[in-house]
Amino acid sequence: MSGALPAADAPYATLTPDRVLAAIESCGYECNGRLLALNSYENRVYRVGVGETDNVIAKFYRPGRFSDAAIGEEHAFAAELLEREIPIVAPLAIDGRTLHHDAELRFALYPNRPGRAPELEDHDTLRWLGRFIGRIHAVGSTRKFTHRPELSIARLGAEPSQFLLGSEFIPGELKRVYESVIDDALVRIRACFDRAGPYRALRLHGDCHPGNIMWTPAGPHFVDLDDCMTGPAIQDLWMLLVGEHHERAGQLAVVLEGYEDFAEFDYAELPLIEALRTLRMIHYAAWLARRWNDPAFPLHFPWFNSQRYWQDHILALREQLAAMDEAAPALGGGQGGYPGDDDDYEFYDR
Repeated sequence: MSGALPAADAPYATLTPDRVLAAIESCGYECNGRLLALNSYENRVYRVGVGETDNVIAKFYRPGRFSDAAIGEEHAFAAELLEREIPIVAPLAIDGRTLHHDAELRFALYPNRPGRAPELEDHDTLRWLGRFIGRIHAVGSTRKFTHRPELSIARLGAEPSQFLLGSEFIPGELKRVYESVIDDALVRIRACFDRAGPYRALRLHGDCHPGNIMWTPAGPHFVDLDDCMTGPAIQDLWMLLVGEHHERAGQLAVVLEGYEDFAEFDYAELPLIEALRTLRMIHYAAWLARRWNDPAFPLHFPWFNSQRYWQDHILALREQLAAMDEAAPALGGGQGGYPGDDDDYEFYDR
């Protein structure tokens, strides 16, 4: 990557509409002036009109977050899935390249593939999604990432919580309470991983929440491999489960029914679900704190930097302590499970 990085508190300050259009045209497209910013906070994503009626999606990567090599692995994984006819939206190759540079910014272009959110209460939908994730994991198991992050308690739990404790975001009167709850949470998270034992590490989508699945009359397609990582298979499954505890258990059984048409699932991973949910909650709070100087974050998350947020966050973590201790019903593999629900945000590498 060439050029100096933008200031950390305004990484996209120079990304004006004119610059977005000029970057797209540098790839050989003729823009028609239509430009719509899509909901994305870590990166900046736009739908750009090209030609008379077509659109492309332009994703500008947050400076300094991933190396070119790590982004290259994301793009290669998407291309590999597409070659196997797995419905993933992969970046467009232009003159043999999928990652492009505009001074200090890097971007990729994607075909426009709209759709709607999947109906996760429908068992046929869940079974279909399970089959496609099984296909993704069957491909993901054939190679390893070298430059992408790996799911770990340290990266997603211990380090983010230490960052928060060293920051000014947690109100002073709540810091000791938060520290105590985090200590208890990390003990239980490690216990869940101990119960699961060594797992088979795969290349994963990494952030398979419903917002990253587009449903069409022809079925689903997956978007946004921005958080692809190495980790256990259950990471790509638990965010599909919604509703009450008993409902999630039934949904998980249906998802796995479809999944196991294409990939073997290790039921020993089921105790990880509530641990993964807890890690996601911790990591999300730290992600908001780390990005708070980006003007987009106070605008779109005004509730974050408040006493009420931290009180609710601590309460939710306390509820997770009980959830991680709770015995769950056995599923088809004969092991105890910990089904969970979806939570619409992303894992971000630090």
